[in-house]
Amino acid sequence: MLAALTAASDTPQNEYIKKYASIAVSEMQRSGVPASITLAQGMLESRYGLSSLAADGNNHFGIKCHRNWKGKTMRVNDDAPNECFRVYGSAEESFRDHSDFLRYQDRYKSLFELKPTDYKGWAKGLKKAGYATDPKYAEKLIKIIEDYKLYQYDSGKVPGSSSAAVPESPLKIEKKAQVEVKNPVRKGQAAENYSFRLERKVYKKNGILCVYAEPEDTYESIALEFNLFQKEILRFNDLSSMRPLKIGEVVYLKGKKRQAPYGLPMYVADDKPMSLWEISQRFGVKMKFLLKWNPGLTADYQPIEGDVIYLKKIK
Repeated sequence: MLAALTAASDTPQNEYIKKYASIAVSEMQRSGVPASITLAQGMLESRYGLSSLAADGNNHFGIKCHRNWKGKTMRVNDDAPNECFRVYGSAEESFRDHSDFLRYQDRYKSLFELKPTDYKGWAKGLKKAGYATDPKYAEKLIKIIEDYKLYQYDSGKVPGSSSAAVPESPLKIEKKAQVEVKNPVRKGQAAENYSFRLERKVYKKNGILCVYAEPEDTYESIALEFNLFQKEILRFNDLSSMRPLKIGEVVYLKGKKRQAPYGLPMYVADDKPMSLWEISQRFGVKMKFLLKWNPGLTADYQPIEGDVIYLKKIK
């Protein structure tokens, strides 16, 4: 059982903790963000739920609209006058959006390699990754966590929540979705007759045969090496014509899939967003399905920071 809070129970801080601790624990079990970090950020960003964003818009983490937000909005003076912020139907929606914002944005993914109990590492990592401009942001989070013993919620034990394992980090899931293939078979060739240059490594990414471009590689040369028609390699990589290859780019030798590997439902663009085609290549999802899962987008759409790109059908 959790230790009793030592401060008076009717303070805004303790009322916030009592009201939202179970949501923070549930989100930790779903996303991997430590409950202590979620609670501390919510308390700091929303002034313990008393800010106008939290009270009127259920927005506890100050998440702005961004271009592809389709829900309700409200205007608040923040870094600039009259800025657009998301309005949620419930606090639970805000907590979930915050977890996804961290889990599926590249700049924060390394934090999920830390243990959920390492709240100091998480606080410092958030600051280092640029979550806030306040130079004392990490120290403030740590102080809130320690003053209110929020670290105890990282055990996952809170009345009203079920026990569940914290999910694997998104980086591990993405890495597991790629495996080296020791004995790939070329189109039209028997395994015992298969041969290719010894230094060429062939992988499966999202279950799809692929290679990574090396110096002097072209789509034409890779097609020839793997006994493919040029139109096939273009189709497999969602291209209409040949283009120069950069060293390290993935080149698929089979058609991509309808959706990304399990556990990677979305990509959240950071300050260096990829194009839709680059997202399609990274996660092994066909462009036509990427567009299907993201209605209203076109193939030439360039995501901006904060955009959510779905990698599977979202119910």
